Amino acid sequence: MSTDENVARFKRLIEEAFFAGKLDVIDEVVAPEVQEHQWGVPPGADGPQRIRALVTELHVMLPNRTCRWIHLTADGDTVWAHFRASGIDSHGFAGRPPTDRPYEIDVIDIARFANGKIVEHWGVPDRFALLAQLGAIPAPGLAAQQPAHT
Repeated sequence: MSTDENVARFKRLIEEAFFAGKLDVIDEVVAPEVQEHQWGVPPGADGPQRIRALVTELHVMLPNRTCRWIHLTADGDTVWAHFRASGIDSHGFAGRPPTDRPYEIDVIDIARFANGKIVEHWGVPDRFALLAQLGAIPAPGLAAQQPAHT
């Protein structure tokens, strides 16, 4: 497959599976032998089943997310992506009660393709930004603004 076809397939996986919840797209785009390097992907079954579990978990924790593409390119068999995910914390994240706060985080993804399917994936969502925006951890720079104790 061409680099343009790989980009289109990757974009389809993100938009249709991760953001719209269409799980059947995963089997069309992800190889059974996929190697997943993203921290936090649910343990258990390998291959597309792990990706399906992650998509399902995200739709429970953070429904109604949107995606805005920032960068999307390919070099040979590898697709590189940077997008912004945003939404409202209406269901609670990571076992915390919902805050109804808006969030917007950057996500970096790298996917290697073979025969039109993803065979290796690295994903880096900015979880610290998400937690800070939801009030679960202090926002960066707040510690420096606190008065010193004497």
